[in-house]
Formats: sequence, structure tokens, C-alpha cells
Amino acid sequence: MVGVLKKYSLALYSSLFIALCSTIVAGGFFYLQNDRLSFGLFLFFLLIFIISFFILQFRIEKFIHARIKKIYSDVQLLDENNLAQAPITTDMDMLTQEVERFAQDKKLEIETLNIKENYRKEFMGNISHELKTPLFTVQGYILTLLDGAMHDKKVLKKYLQGAEKGVDRLIHIIKDLDMITQLESGGLVLKRDDFNIVVLIQNVLDLLEMKAAKKNITLTFDRKYEEPIMVNGDRDRIEQVLINLVVNSIKYGKRDGTTEITIEKLLQNKILIRITDNGEGIAKENLTRIFERFYRIDKSGSRKEGGSGLGLSIVKHIVEGHSEKIYLESQLGIGSEFSFTMENRK
Repeated sequence: MVGVLKKYSLALYSSLFIALCSTIVAGGFFYLQNDRLSFGLFLFFLLIFIISFFILQFRIEKFIHARIKKIYSDVQLLDENNLAQAPITTDMDMLTQEVERFAQDKKLEIETLNIKENYRKEFMGNISHELKTPLFTVQGYILTLLDGAMHDKKVLKKYLQGAEKGVDRLIHIIKDLDMITQLESGGLVLKRDDFNIVVLIQNVLDLLEMKAAKKNITLTFDRKYEEPIMVNGDRDRIEQVLINLVVNSIKYGKRDGTTEITIEKLLQNKILIRITDNGEGIAKENLTRIFERFYRIDKSGSRKEGGSGLGLSIVKHIVEGHSEKIYLESQLGIGSEFSFTMENRK
């Protein structure tokens, strides 16, 4: 009842004021004519009140409806058709709440768009850098050969090998871009199966042993795992995750350092695989963005190590594609630990 009175308060009070004023005037007239107030005066008051209320309410609704409809149309807050579904009254609280909600939503939307725009600009700059470096390298070798160096067999072979490396890097970047596009769009289907994660990790360590030896980095388990640890997932994709993480630890690891892998059993049929190194580490302000495509810790734009710059982003997408979690802990100058969960099949 209170809500109804509040909605129609303007028309009610206005009608009451008009009726009272009309009644006072009419009462004075009757008093002068008859020297007394009659029952007709009350009926006159009631009639004027009712007529005034409906006229005022109709006019106010029409007036406000036209202006509110224009506001809705201007800000595209609601579909205009929605206005016809509920009567508009003189209560402005609902409109105020709608406008405030609209303003808050638009503020968040603008902030999100600004973040996305900054990310887009940064991404375009990074991908441009990644592509132009090998392209310019290949172009430089080819132009030098065309200028006459091709007649020297030693120079010809050397430059062709250099051009081949540039092309290989371009192909690697394009393949990674294609993969991450499939991962983000859900186009890459995971072939899940049960397999022994201990054997898979050992195969990855054996594969990367020579790469680690160039910096005298030791690749090892934290202990000897006698029993198989069965997990469920896409074996090839998990192998790619492990290779990317171990290669990353080698790239940024210290000479004569160590990369250690630990398998830890958790509750609820989960295991946690940790890849820990004592390398360069990552500054705190970079931790939240390290999995972004082409994100650079080194803002100078130069890379000491090769690669597409998409490895960690691919790792994150593959792990999350398995409905699992990936974590990162790192301290600058001390080292980093990447870890991810997997479903354990006992």
C-alpha cells in the first residue's frame, strides 16, 4: 500500500491541493448564498479530487513516459518495447536505479575495452617484432647472395643455412599461432587416455639432456619413482607442456644450475607436477602476465634466446583444456617453479 501511494504521490497531493482550494472557494460561495455549508460541498470536494487525480496522473504519465522513453532510446538502456509492459508512474526511484546501474555497467565496459585495446596494441607490436626479425634475416641473406655472394660456394652455403634457420623460426611461430588459435576457439580436440607420467617425464628429460648440457644444467627428478603414476589426459599435449616448461627453465636457468621435477600426490585423485629451477627468476610485477601471448619481461625488445614467445601461453591453454590448474611461484634472482595438476588414475 505504501509503495502504491509513493508511486502516485505527486498526483495524489496535487489533486488534494486542487480539491481543497476548489472546495474553499466553493464553500465561501455557498456560505455567502446559504449562510451554511451543505453536504453537497463534500460531494463537490470528492468529485473535484477524483477528476483532478485522473487528469493529472494521465498527463504526468504521458509527459514522463515521453521523456523517459527518449532517455532509454539515447542510452540504449532497455528496449523501447519493454516500456509498454509496465505502466510508468511518477516514482523516479526505479529510473534512477536503472540509470545508475547503466552508468556502472558502462564504466566497467569502458575499462574493459581500454584494457583490451592496450592488450591489442601490445600484441600487435609483439607479433610484428617476432615476425620481422626472421623475415629481415632471410631477406638480408638473400639480397647479399643476389648481389654476387652466391658465386662463392662457402658463402653461398653459409648464407643459405642462415636463411633456412630464419624460415624455420617463421614456420615455428606460425605453427604455434595456429595451435593457440585452435586451443582458444576449442577447435583442438584432446585425445585422452591413461598413461604413466613418470615415463613421460623421463622421456622429456632424456630428449632435452643435450640442450641442458650446453649450459651444464642438470635435469633430474627430486627422487627415484619406483612405482608407475598413472594419469588421464592427452599424452602428446602433456608432453608438449613438459617440453615447453623444461626448455623455458633451461633458457633462463643459470649455468651449472639445476632443473628438478617433483610429482606430488594431492587429495581428490589429483597429482601436482612441479618444475623447479634456480635460474633468473621473474619479478613480481610480471607474474600475472607471464602466460600472455608474446608478453616480454625484457621491455627492450631484444631476445637473448630464440622461440616463438607463445610457449607459456600454449602451456596454459593445454592445461586448462584438461580442466586442470597451472601455478607459478618465482623470485627474481632465486628461481622459478611452474606446477600443474593432473587427474590421478590409481
